[in-house]
Amino acid sequence: MAQKISSHDLKELLDGKSPFALIDVRESGEYNATHIPGAALIPRRRIEYIIESSVPFKGTRVVVCDDDGRRAQLAAATLDNLGYTDVFSLEGGTNRWASNDLPTEWGVNVPSKDFGEMQEVVHHVPEITADDLHQRIENGDKLVILDTRTPEEYHNFCIPGGRSMPGGELALRITDIKKDLEPGTTVVINCAGRTRSIMGTRVLQRMGVEAVGLKNGTSGWLLAGYELEYGGDRLELPEVSEESQAAAEEYAARLASEDGVKYLDISGLQEVLAKQEKESVYLIDVRTEDEYKAGHIPGFRWFPGGQAVQRSDDIAVVRNATYVFCCDGKARATVIASLYRQLGHENVFAVNGGAPAWQAAGQTLESGFPTSSLAGMEAVEASVKKVSPRELDANKPDLVLFVDTSEDFSQGHTPGAKWITRSWLEVEVVDAAPDKGASITVTCRDGRGSTLAAATLQSMGYTSVTALDGGMAAWKRAGLPVEQGLTGIVRPPSDINYLGVSRSYGEMMNYLRWETALGEKYAAD
Repeated sequence: MAQKISSHDLKELLDGKSPFALIDVRESGEYNATHIPGAALIPRRRIEYIIESSVPFKGTRVVVCDDDGRRAQLAAATLDNLGYTDVFSLEGGTNRWASNDLPTEWGVNVPSKDFGEMQEVVHHVPEITADDLHQRIENGDKLVILDTRTPEEYHNFCIPGGRSMPGGELALRITDIKKDLEPGTTVVINCAGRTRSIMGTRVLQRMGVEAVGLKNGTSGWLLAGYELEYGGDRLELPEVSEESQAAAEEYAARLASEDGVKYLDISGLQEVLAKQEKESVYLIDVRTEDEYKAGHIPGFRWFPGGQAVQRSDDIAVVRNATYVFCCDGKARATVIASLYRQLGHENVFAVNGGAPAWQAAGQTLESGFPTSSLAGMEAVEASVKKVSPRELDANKPDLVLFVDTSEDFSQGHTPGAKWITRSWLEVEVVDAAPDKGASITVTCRDGRGSTLAAATLQSMGYTSVTALDGGMAAWKRAGLPVEQGLTGIVRPPSDINYLGVSRSYGEMMNYLRWETALGEKYAAD
Protein backbone atom coordinates (compact mmCIF):
# COMPACT_ATOMS: atom_id res chain seq x y z
CA MET A 1 0.00 0.00 0.00
CA ALA A 2 1.28 3.47 -0.90
CA GLN A 3 2.74 5.62 1.84
CA LYS A 4 2.75 9.41 2.33
CA ILE A 5 5.81 11.61 1.95
CA SER A 6 6.22 15.14 3.29
CA SER A 7 7.39 18.13 1.27
CA HIS A 8 10.59 18.21 3.34
CA ASP A 9 11.42 14.58 2.61
CA LEU A 10 10.64 15.02 -1.09
CA LYS A 11 12.98 18.02 -1.20
CA GLU A 12 15.75 15.82 0.22
CA LEU A 13 15.08 13.21 -2.46
CA LEU A 14 15.26 15.85 -5.19
CA ASP A 15 18.55 17.13 -3.83
CA GLY A 16 20.05 13.63 -3.58
CA LYS A 17 21.54 11.13 -6.00
CA SER A 18 19.24 8.15 -5.46
CA PRO A 19 17.15 6.96 -8.41
CA PHE A 20 13.47 7.85 -8.01
CA ALA A 21 10.58 9.22 -10.05
CA LEU A 22 8.45 12.24 -9.17
CA ILE A 23 5.26 12.06 -11.24
CA ASP A 24 2.63 14.79 -11.44
CA VAL A 25 -0.65 13.03 -12.24
CA ARG A 26 -2.72 16.11 -13.08
CA GLU A 27 -3.67 17.12 -16.61
CA SER A 28 -1.28 18.99 -18.90
CA GLY A 29 -3.14 22.29 -18.56
CA GLU A 30 -2.84 22.14 -14.77
CA TYR A 31 0.79 21.04 -14.91
CA ASN A 32 1.61 23.85 -17.32
CA ALA A 33 0.20 26.40 -14.86
CA THR A 34 2.42 25.29 -11.96
CA HIS A 35 4.38 22.23 -10.88
CA ILE A 36 7.31 21.13 -8.76
CA PRO A 37 10.65 21.43 -10.59
CA GLY A 38 11.78 17.95 -11.55
CA ALA A 39 8.28 16.48 -11.72
CA ALA A 40 7.47 14.47 -14.84
CA LEU A 41 3.96 14.76 -16.27
CA ILE A 42 1.94 11.56 -16.53
CA PRO A 43 -1.77 12.37 -16.18
CA ARG A 44 -3.56 9.79 -14.11
CA ARG A 45 -5.63 8.67 -17.13
CA ARG A 46 -2.36 7.91 -18.99
CA ILE A 47 -0.67 5.77 -16.33
CA GLU A 48 -1.59 2.40 -17.82
CA TYR A 49 -0.51 3.60 -21.27
CA ILE A 50 3.06 4.70 -20.54
CA ILE A 51 4.12 3.83 -16.99
CA GLU A 52 6.06 0.70 -17.95
CA SER A 53 8.24 2.60 -20.44
CA SER A 54 8.46 5.63 -18.14
CA VAL A 55 9.44 3.66 -15.02
CA PRO A 56 10.76 0.32 -16.34
CA PHE A 57 11.85 -1.18 -13.00
CA LYS A 58 8.88 -1.71 -10.68
CA GLY A 59 11.05 -1.54 -7.57
CA THR A 60 11.89 2.11 -8.30
CA ARG A 61 10.77 4.60 -5.67
CA VAL A 62 7.87 6.55 -7.19
CA VAL A 63 6.39 9.70 -5.67
CA VAL A 64 3.07 10.85 -7.17
CA CYS A 65 1.65 14.31 -6.65
CA ASP A 66 -1.24 16.53 -7.70
CA ASP A 67 -2.61 19.78 -6.28
CA ASP A 68 -4.27 18.54 -3.09
CA GLY A 69 -3.54 14.81 -2.78
CA ARG A 70 -6.84 13.31 -3.95
CA ARG A 71 -5.86 12.17 -7.44
CA ALA A 72 -2.39 11.28 -6.22
CA GLN A 73 -3.86 8.73 -3.82
CA LEU A 74 -5.93 7.22 -6.63
CA ALA A 75 -2.86 7.11 -8.89
CA ALA A 76 -0.78 5.53 -6.13
CA ALA A 77 -3.38 2.79 -5.76
CA THR A 78 -3.20 2.16 -9.52
CA LEU A 79 0.58 1.82 -9.33
CA ASP A 80 0.22 -0.57 -6.40
CA ASN A 81 -2.16 -2.70 -8.46
CA LEU A 82 0.29 -2.70 -11.37
CA GLY A 83 3.05 -4.14 -9.21
CA TYR A 84 5.07 -1.08 -8.24
CA THR A 85 6.41 -1.77 -4.78
CA ASP A 86 7.82 1.54 -3.47
CA VAL A 87 5.09 4.12 -4.06
CA PHE A 88 4.48 7.34 -2.13
CA SER A 89 1.98 10.18 -2.53
CA LEU A 90 2.91 13.75 -1.61
CA GLU A 91 1.05 14.99 1.46
CA GLY A 92 -1.05 18.02 0.54
CA GLY A 93 0.19 18.01 -3.04
CA THR A 94 1.71 21.02 -4.77
CA ASN A 95 -0.52 23.32 -2.71
CA ARG A 96 1.23 22.37 0.52
CA TRP A 97 4.60 22.27 -1.22
CA ALA A 98 4.14 25.88 -2.31
CA SER A 99 2.80 26.95 1.11
CA ASN A 100 6.07 25.68 2.59
CA ASP A 101 7.90 28.25 0.41
CA LEU A 102 9.36 25.56 -1.81
CA PRO A 103 9.91 26.39 -5.50
CA THR A 104 7.43 25.86 -8.31
CA GLU A 105 7.67 26.58 -12.03
CA TRP A 106 5.35 26.65 -15.01
CA GLY A 107 5.55 25.35 -18.55
CA VAL A 108 6.12 21.93 -20.09
CA ASN A 109 9.41 20.18 -20.92
CA VAL A 110 11.12 22.85 -18.83
CA PRO A 111 14.53 21.11 -18.45
CA SER A 112 15.01 21.01 -22.22
CA LYS A 113 13.73 24.53 -22.82
CA ASP A 114 15.87 25.95 -20.03
CA PHE A 115 18.87 24.12 -21.48
CA GLY A 116 18.19 25.54 -24.94
CA GLU A 117 17.99 29.10 -23.63
CA MET A 118 21.23 28.59 -21.70
CA GLN A 119 22.93 27.36 -24.86
CA GLU A 120 21.81 30.43 -26.80
CA VAL A 121 22.98 32.89 -24.14
CA VAL A 122 26.26 31.23 -23.16
CA HIS A 123 27.40 30.23 -26.65
CA HIS A 124 25.93 33.19 -28.57
CA VAL A 125 24.02 30.95 -30.95
CA PRO A 126 23.34 33.04 -34.08
CA GLU A 127 19.75 33.77 -35.11
CA ILE A 128 17.74 35.51 -37.79
CA THR A 129 14.42 37.29 -37.27
CA ALA A 130 11.27 36.49 -39.21
CA ASP A 131 11.38 39.94 -40.85
CA ASP A 132 14.97 39.48 -41.99
CA LEU A 133 14.31 35.97 -43.31
CA HIS A 134 11.17 37.09 -45.13
CA GLN A 135 13.08 39.94 -46.75
CA ARG A 136 15.85 37.62 -47.85
CA ILE A 137 13.31 35.20 -49.35
CA GLU A 138 11.67 38.11 -51.19
CA ASN A 139 15.09 39.24 -52.44
CA GLY A 140 15.79 35.78 -53.85
CA ASP A 141 18.85 35.30 -51.64
CA LYS A 142 20.51 31.91 -51.54
CA LEU A 143 18.95 30.08 -48.58
CA VAL A 144 18.21 26.58 -47.36
CA ILE A 145 15.64 26.32 -44.56
CA LEU A 146 15.89 23.13 -42.50
CA ASP A 147 12.90 22.32 -40.30
CA THR A 148 14.08 20.30 -37.28
CA ARG A 149 10.64 19.22 -36.06
CA THR A 150 9.13 15.82 -36.73
CA PRO A 151 8.09 15.05 -40.33
CA GLU A 152 4.45 15.08 -39.19
CA GLU A 153 4.77 18.56 -37.70
CA TYR A 154 6.56 19.78 -40.80
CA HIS A 155 3.84 18.41 -43.09
CA ASN A 156 1.15 20.18 -41.05
CA PHE A 157 2.77 23.57 -41.58
CA CYS A 158 6.22 24.98 -42.33
CA ILE A 159 8.10 28.09 -43.38
CA PRO A 160 7.49 28.48 -47.15
CA GLY A 161 10.19 26.62 -49.04
CA GLY A 162 11.55 24.84 -45.97
CA ARG A 163 12.51 21.16 -46.05
CA SER A 164 12.17 18.57 -43.33
CA MET A 165 15.39 17.73 -41.48
CA PRO A 166 14.63 16.29 -38.02
CA GLY A 167 17.08 17.61 -35.44
CA GLY A 168 18.67 14.27 -34.69
CA GLU A 169 19.69 13.94 -38.36
CA LEU A 170 21.48 17.29 -38.74
CA ALA A 171 25.02 16.30 -37.76
CA LEU A 172 24.88 13.13 -39.86
CA ARG A 173 23.55 14.77 -43.02
CA ILE A 174 24.80 18.37 -43.03
CA THR A 175 27.97 17.57 -45.02
CA ASP A 176 25.86 16.14 -47.85
CA ILE A 177 23.43 19.05 -47.66
CA LYS A 178 26.25 21.60 -47.87
CA LYS A 179 27.77 19.83 -50.90
CA ASP A 180 24.59 20.47 -52.89
CA LEU A 181 24.42 24.18 -52.05
CA GLU A 182 25.78 27.07 -54.05
CA PRO A 183 28.64 28.96 -52.37
CA GLY A 184 27.38 31.65 -50.03
CA THR A 185 24.09 29.90 -49.26
CA THR A 186 22.79 30.62 -45.74
CA VAL A 187 21.64 27.63 -43.69
CA VAL A 188 18.56 28.49 -41.59
CA ILE A 189 17.33 26.17 -38.83
CA ASN A 190 13.74 26.42 -37.61
CA CYS A 191 11.21 24.73 -35.35
CA ALA A 192 7.82 25.84 -34.00
CA GLY A 193 9.23 28.01 -31.22
CA ARG A 194 12.75 28.22 -29.90
CA THR A 195 14.34 25.10 -28.39
CA ARG A 196 14.83 22.88 -31.42
CA SER A 197 15.98 25.82 -33.56
CA ILE A 198 18.55 26.80 -30.95
CA MET A 199 19.74 23.25 -30.33
CA GLY A 200 20.02 22.42 -34.03
CA THR A 201 21.97 25.60 -34.71
CA ARG A 202 24.21 24.91 -31.71
CA VAL A 203 24.95 21.36 -32.91
CA LEU A 204 26.10 22.78 -36.25
CA GLN A 205 27.95 25.68 -34.62
CA ARG A 206 29.94 23.23 -32.52
CA MET A 207 30.60 21.14 -35.63
CA GLY A 208 32.07 24.20 -37.35
CA VAL A 209 29.16 24.67 -39.77
CA GLU A 210 27.80 28.19 -40.18
CA ALA A 211 24.04 28.39 -39.63
CA VAL A 212 21.44 30.67 -38.09
CA GLY A 213 18.34 29.76 -36.13
CA LEU A 214 14.99 31.36 -36.96
CA LYS A 215 14.11 33.39 -33.88
CA ASN A 216 10.86 32.07 -32.38
CA GLY A 217 10.33 29.63 -35.25
CA THR A 218 6.99 29.32 -37.01
CA SER A 219 5.31 31.09 -34.08
CA GLY A 220 7.51 34.15 -34.62
CA TRP A 221 6.83 33.94 -38.36
CA LEU A 222 3.07 34.04 -37.76
CA LEU A 223 3.35 36.82 -35.17
CA ALA A 224 5.29 38.89 -37.72
CA GLY A 225 2.28 38.61 -40.04
CA TYR A 226 3.60 36.11 -42.58
CA GLU A 227 1.84 33.08 -44.04
CA LEU A 228 2.87 29.51 -43.39
CA GLU A 229 2.95 26.77 -46.00
CA TYR A 230 0.64 23.81 -45.35
CA GLY A 231 1.16 20.25 -46.55
CA GLY A 232 4.90 20.59 -47.16
CA ASP A 233 6.15 17.54 -49.07
CA ARG A 234 9.94 18.04 -49.01
CA LEU A 235 10.33 15.15 -46.59
CA GLU A 236 12.77 12.75 -48.23
CA LEU A 237 16.08 12.16 -46.47
CA PRO A 238 18.68 11.09 -49.05
CA GLU A 239 21.17 8.28 -48.46
CA VAL A 240 24.13 9.35 -46.33
CA SER A 241 27.44 9.42 -48.21
CA GLU A 242 30.65 7.97 -46.79
CA GLU A 243 32.04 11.51 -46.56
CA SER A 244 29.08 12.77 -44.53
CA GLN A 245 29.15 9.69 -42.30
CA ALA A 246 32.88 10.13 -41.66
CA ALA A 247 32.49 13.82 -40.80
CA ALA A 248 29.71 13.02 -38.36
CA GLU A 249 31.68 10.19 -36.73
CA GLU A 250 34.70 12.46 -36.29
CA TYR A 251 32.46 15.08 -34.68
CA ALA A 252 30.94 12.43 -32.43
CA ALA A 253 34.36 11.29 -31.23
CA ARG A 254 35.17 14.86 -30.20
CA LEU A 255 31.84 15.25 -28.39
CA ALA A 256 32.35 12.00 -26.52
CA SER A 257 35.77 13.14 -25.34
CA GLU A 258 34.68 16.65 -24.36
CA ASP A 259 31.33 15.76 -22.76
CA GLY A 260 32.10 12.42 -21.13
CA VAL A 261 29.95 10.11 -23.23
CA LYS A 262 30.87 6.48 -22.55
CA TYR A 263 30.66 3.78 -25.22
CA LEU A 264 29.35 0.26 -24.77
CA ASP A 265 30.49 -2.62 -26.91
CA ILE A 266 28.01 -5.47 -27.31
CA SER A 267 29.23 -7.36 -24.25
CA GLY A 268 29.04 -4.15 -22.22
CA LEU A 269 25.53 -3.54 -23.51
CA GLN A 270 24.50 -7.04 -22.46
CA GLU A 271 25.79 -6.31 -18.95
CA VAL A 272 23.67 -3.15 -18.82
CA LEU A 273 20.64 -5.05 -20.13
CA ALA A 274 21.03 -7.52 -17.28
CA LYS A 275 20.72 -4.63 -14.80
CA GLN A 276 17.11 -4.06 -15.86
CA GLU A 277 16.04 -6.64 -13.29
CA LYS A 278 17.12 -4.32 -10.48
CA GLU A 279 17.10 -0.74 -11.80
CA SER A 280 15.49 1.50 -14.41
CA VAL A 281 17.48 1.59 -17.65
CA TYR A 282 16.34 3.67 -20.63
CA LEU A 283 17.16 2.15 -24.03
CA ILE A 284 16.58 4.68 -26.81
CA ASP A 285 17.03 4.22 -30.57
CA VAL A 286 17.39 7.70 -32.09
CA ARG A 287 17.30 6.80 -35.81
CA THR A 288 14.46 7.52 -38.22
CA GLU A 289 11.22 5.60 -37.94
CA ASP A 290 11.90 3.61 -41.10
CA GLU A 291 15.34 2.56 -39.87
CA TYR A 292 13.95 1.51 -36.51
CA LYS A 293 11.18 -0.55 -38.09
CA ALA A 294 13.64 -2.23 -40.45
CA GLY A 295 15.62 -3.64 -37.53
CA HIS A 296 16.45 -2.61 -33.96
CA ILE A 297 18.02 -4.13 -30.87
CA PRO A 298 15.30 -5.87 -28.79
CA GLY A 299 14.16 -3.73 -25.89
CA PHE A 300 15.16 -0.42 -27.45
CA ARG A 301 12.37 2.14 -27.72
CA TRP A 302 12.11 4.46 -30.71
CA PHE A 303 12.47 8.14 -29.85
CA PRO A 304 13.99 10.20 -32.70
CA GLY A 305 17.01 12.23 -31.62
CA GLY A 306 15.60 15.74 -31.82
CA GLN A 307 12.53 14.76 -29.82
CA ALA A 308 14.66 12.92 -27.26
CA VAL A 309 16.27 16.27 -26.45
CA GLN A 310 13.14 18.43 -26.82
CA ARG A 311 11.22 16.14 -24.46
CA SER A 312 14.02 14.88 -22.22
CA ASP A 313 11.82 14.83 -19.11
CA ASP A 314 9.35 12.56 -20.93
CA ILE A 315 12.17 10.02 -21.24
CA ALA A 316 14.17 10.72 -18.07
CA VAL A 317 11.26 10.15 -15.70
CA VAL A 318 13.45 8.31 -13.19
CA ARG A 319 16.07 10.71 -11.92
CA ASN A 320 19.67 9.46 -11.70
CA ALA A 321 18.93 6.49 -13.95
CA THR A 322 20.99 4.96 -16.79
CA TYR A 323 20.47 6.09 -20.41
CA VAL A 324 21.70 4.14 -23.44
CA PHE A 325 21.38 5.60 -26.95
CA CYS A 326 21.72 3.66 -30.17
CA CYS A 327 21.86 4.37 -33.92
CA ASP A 328 23.58 2.66 -36.87
CA GLY A 329 27.11 3.61 -35.84
CA LYS A 330 28.18 6.27 -33.35
CA ALA A 331 27.25 9.67 -34.72
CA ARG A 332 23.58 10.20 -33.96
CA ALA A 333 23.63 8.32 -30.66
CA THR A 334 26.69 10.25 -29.48
CA VAL A 335 25.21 13.65 -30.35
CA ILE A 336 22.12 12.90 -28.27
CA ALA A 337 24.14 11.30 -25.46
CA SER A 338 26.34 14.41 -25.42
CA LEU A 339 23.30 16.63 -24.98
CA TYR A 340 22.03 14.45 -22.13
CA ARG A 341 25.42 14.78 -20.45
CA GLN A 342 25.14 18.55 -20.83
CA LEU A 343 21.63 18.38 -19.36
CA GLY A 344 23.24 17.00 -16.20
CA HIS A 345 22.69 13.25 -16.50
CA GLU A 346 25.64 11.17 -15.31
CA ASN A 347 25.11 7.59 -16.49
CA VAL A 348 24.89 8.16 -20.24
CA PHE A 349 26.10 5.67 -22.85
CA ALA A 350 26.10 5.18 -26.62
CA VAL A 351 26.24 1.76 -28.26
CA ASN A 352 29.46 1.49 -30.25
CA GLY A 353 28.41 0.45 -33.74
CA GLY A 354 24.72 0.49 -32.93
CA ALA A 355 22.24 -2.01 -34.33
CA PRO A 356 24.64 -3.32 -37.03
CA ALA A 357 27.20 -4.20 -34.34
CA TRP A 358 24.54 -6.13 -32.41
CA GLN A 359 23.70 -8.13 -35.53
CA ALA A 360 27.38 -8.65 -36.38
CA ALA A 361 27.85 -10.16 -32.92
CA GLY A 362 25.37 -12.89 -33.85
CA GLN A 363 22.39 -11.33 -32.10
CA THR A 364 18.94 -10.97 -33.64
CA LEU A 365 17.30 -7.66 -34.52
CA GLU A 366 13.56 -7.08 -34.16
CA SER A 367 11.54 -5.40 -36.90
CA GLY A 368 8.47 -3.21 -36.72
CA PHE A 369 7.19 -1.70 -33.50
CA PRO A 370 6.88 -3.84 -30.36
CA THR A 371 3.31 -4.90 -29.66
CA SER A 372 2.25 -4.26 -26.10
CA SER A 373 -1.05 -3.96 -24.30
CA LEU A 374 -1.86 -1.38 -21.68
CA ALA A 375 -0.56 -2.19 -18.23
CA GLY A 376 -3.28 -4.06 -16.35
CA MET A 377 -5.56 -4.36 -19.39
CA GLU A 378 -5.60 -8.16 -19.47
CA ALA A 379 -6.87 -8.26 -15.91
CA VAL A 380 -9.89 -6.05 -16.66
CA GLU A 381 -10.80 -7.17 -20.20
CA ALA A 382 -12.60 -10.29 -19.03
CA SER A 383 -14.60 -8.44 -16.39
CA VAL A 384 -16.01 -5.65 -18.58
CA LYS A 385 -18.97 -6.26 -20.85
CA LYS A 386 -18.69 -4.63 -24.30
CA VAL A 387 -21.50 -3.28 -26.46
CA SER A 388 -21.26 -2.68 -30.19
CA PRO A 389 -22.04 0.73 -31.71
CA ARG A 390 -25.33 -0.62 -33.12
CA GLU A 391 -26.33 -2.04 -29.73
CA LEU A 392 -25.60 1.26 -27.99
CA ASP A 393 -27.52 3.21 -30.62
CA ALA A 394 -30.54 0.90 -30.29
CA ASN A 395 -30.56 0.65 -26.48
CA LYS A 396 -29.72 3.95 -24.82
CA PRO A 397 -28.46 3.59 -21.22
CA ASP A 398 -29.22 6.04 -18.42
CA LEU A 399 -25.82 7.67 -18.87
CA VAL A 400 -23.09 7.67 -21.50
CA LEU A 401 -19.69 8.87 -20.30
CA PHE A 402 -16.71 9.94 -22.42
CA VAL A 403 -13.44 9.61 -20.48
CA ASP A 404 -10.65 10.84 -22.80
CA THR A 405 -9.63 14.52 -23.05
CA SER A 406 -12.00 17.44 -23.45
CA GLU A 407 -10.46 18.06 -26.87
CA ASP A 408 -11.24 14.48 -27.92
CA PHE A 409 -14.76 14.94 -26.55
CA SER A 410 -15.29 18.19 -28.47
CA GLN A 411 -14.18 16.54 -31.71
CA GLY A 412 -16.84 13.87 -31.52
CA HIS A 413 -18.94 11.96 -29.00
CA THR A 414 -22.20 10.04 -28.98
CA PRO A 415 -25.19 12.40 -28.79
CA GLY A 416 -26.01 13.27 -25.19
CA ALA A 417 -22.78 11.90 -23.70
CA LYS A 418 -21.20 13.60 -20.71
CA TRP A 419 -17.47 14.23 -20.37
CA ILE A 420 -15.60 13.20 -17.24
CA THR A 421 -11.87 12.73 -17.64
CA ARG A 422 -10.75 9.37 -16.26
CA SER A 423 -8.38 11.27 -13.97
CA TRP A 424 -11.38 12.53 -11.96
CA LEU A 425 -13.75 9.61 -12.52
CA GLU A 426 -14.20 8.38 -8.94
CA VAL A 427 -14.79 11.91 -7.65
CA GLU A 428 -17.19 13.22 -10.29
CA VAL A 429 -19.21 10.18 -11.34
CA VAL A 430 -21.05 10.22 -8.01
CA ASP A 431 -22.84 13.44 -9.00
CA ALA A 432 -23.46 12.29 -12.57
CA ALA A 433 -24.78 8.87 -11.47
CA PRO A 434 -25.84 8.86 -7.80
CA ASP A 435 -27.76 5.60 -8.34
CA LYS A 436 -25.28 2.72 -8.56
CA GLY A 437 -27.90 0.64 -10.31
CA ALA A 438 -28.09 3.09 -13.22
CA SER A 439 -27.09 1.74 -16.61
CA ILE A 440 -23.84 3.36 -17.78
CA THR A 441 -21.90 2.96 -21.01
CA VAL A 442 -18.36 4.31 -21.06
CA THR A 443 -16.80 5.59 -24.29
CA CYS A 444 -13.48 7.03 -25.42
CA ARG A 445 -11.55 7.33 -28.67
CA ASP A 446 -10.56 3.70 -29.20
CA GLY A 447 -12.17 1.60 -26.47
CA ARG A 448 -9.13 1.15 -24.24
CA GLY A 449 -9.54 3.96 -21.72
CA SER A 450 -13.26 3.27 -21.50
CA THR A 451 -12.60 -0.38 -20.64
CA LEU A 452 -10.31 0.65 -17.78
CA ALA A 453 -12.85 3.23 -16.62
CA ALA A 454 -15.69 0.69 -16.74
CA ALA A 455 -13.66 -1.63 -14.51
CA THR A 456 -13.16 1.23 -12.06
CA LEU A 457 -16.90 1.89 -11.94
CA GLN A 458 -17.54 -1.78 -11.25
CA SER A 459 -15.05 -1.69 -8.39
CA MET A 460 -17.00 1.27 -6.96
CA GLY A 461 -20.18 -0.82 -6.86
CA TYR A 462 -21.90 0.21 -10.10
CA THR A 463 -23.78 -2.87 -11.26
CA SER A 464 -24.81 -2.12 -14.86
CA VAL A 465 -21.69 -0.90 -16.65
CA THR A 466 -20.61 -1.53 -20.25
CA ALA A 467 -17.91 -0.14 -22.52
CA LEU A 468 -18.34 0.79 -26.18
CA ASP A 469 -16.36 -1.78 -28.14
CA GLY A 470 -13.80 0.04 -30.29
CA GLY A 471 -14.74 3.45 -28.91
CA MET A 472 -15.72 6.43 -31.03
CA ALA A 473 -13.55 5.15 -33.87
CA ALA A 474 -15.91 2.18 -34.23
CA TRP A 475 -18.97 4.40 -33.74
CA LYS A 476 -17.87 6.66 -36.61
CA ARG A 477 -17.06 3.69 -38.86
CA ALA A 478 -20.62 2.48 -38.31
CA GLY A 479 -21.89 5.78 -39.72
CA LEU A 480 -23.80 6.71 -36.56
CA PRO A 481 -24.53 10.33 -35.59
CA VAL A 482 -21.75 12.27 -33.88
CA GLU A 483 -22.16 15.30 -31.64
CA GLN A 484 -19.35 17.86 -31.44
CA GLY A 485 -18.50 20.67 -29.06
CA LEU A 486 -18.37 20.91 -25.29
CA THR A 487 -22.00 20.29 -24.43
CA GLY A 488 -22.19 17.76 -21.63
CA ILE A 489 -19.07 18.74 -19.71
CA VAL A 490 -19.16 18.24 -15.95
CA ARG A 491 -16.39 20.70 -15.08
CA PRO A 492 -14.66 23.48 -17.06
CA PRO A 493 -11.81 21.81 -18.96
CA SER A 494 -8.29 22.31 -17.62
CA ASP A 495 -6.74 19.27 -19.24
CA ILE A 496 -5.34 20.65 -22.49
CA ASN A 497 -2.21 22.74 -22.98
CA TYR A 498 -2.35 23.98 -26.55
CA LEU A 499 0.96 24.10 -28.43
CA GLY A 500 2.46 25.94 -31.38
CA VAL A 501 0.06 27.51 -33.86
CA SER A 502 -2.89 25.99 -31.96
CA ARG A 503 -2.37 28.81 -29.47
CA SER A 504 -3.93 32.24 -29.85
CA TYR A 505 -1.56 35.07 -30.78
CA GLY A 506 -1.62 36.28 -27.17
CA GLU A 507 -0.78 32.81 -25.87
CA MET A 508 2.05 32.49 -28.40
CA MET A 509 3.52 35.81 -27.28
CA ASN A 510 3.28 34.89 -23.60
CA TYR A 511 4.89 31.51 -24.25
CA LEU A 512 7.79 33.02 -26.19
CA ARG A 513 8.34 35.65 -23.49
CA TRP A 514 8.41 32.90 -20.86
CA GLU A 515 10.84 30.79 -22.83
CA THR A 516 13.17 33.72 -23.52
CA ALA A 517 13.06 34.68 -19.83
CA LEU A 518 14.48 31.27 -18.92
CA GLY A 519 17.80 32.44 -20.35
CA GLU A 520 17.97 35.69 -18.39
CA LYS A 521 19.64 34.09 -15.37
CA TYR A 522 22.45 32.85 -17.61
CA ALA A 523 22.90 36.33 -19.08
CA ALA A 524 23.21 37.67 -15.53
CA ASP A 525 25.88 35.06 -14.77
